[in-house]
Amino acid sequence: MRQWVVAAVALLAAACGSQGQVSDEVFTPAHRTMSAAVRDYFNVRPAAQQPIPFPHKTHLAKGAECTDCHETVEKGPVAGIPSVKTCMVCHSQIATSKPLIKEVTSYSEKGIDIPWQRVYGFSQEAHVRFNHAPHIRAKVDCATCHGDLKQMTVAERKVDHTMRFCVNCHRQNHAPNDCLTCHF
Repeated sequence: MRQWVVAAVALLAAACGSQGQVSDEVFTPAHRTMSAAVRDYFNVRPAAQQPIPFPHKTHLAKGAECTDCHETVEKGPVAGIPSVKTCMVCHSQIATSKPLIKEVTSYSEKGIDIPWQRVYGFSQEAHVRFNHAPHIRAKVDCATCHGDLKQMTVAERKVDHTMRFCVNCHRQNHAPNDCLTCHF
């Protein structure tokens, strides 16, 4: 019971705590504030607010693959957030009269990328170096780590990428499990 009280107080402090004074004079790998440390420890992260409600569900239902938009996922560590040019490959001709596509076109005409917000990622303090490419080559389904996007309009965090989650998956799939596989 005492642990729950301590955890609740810590979580409340993280949610309401002030940012405090921070000095840039001294380097430290630690969190910048106590509230940031508590939020990270309890894996409390703000939901990404997207500038356009990208309909994953619609695109996947029409036969698009994750790799059609997240082009670098097969080639390297980062799946990449698609540029507006990627969107315009199709949407310069498809569904051009729809309001969401008009918003995408507006970004394209201004020559700026859509400021998508990252939904998943590891904090720097975790010292995790995640690489999508070997997971794709091993045919790990995107939904394993990102949830079933076929059921989502806007992508939202549905899977907690904890060490336990990753270690269990590596064990089940007979993947390397030594520390340096993921940590630096």
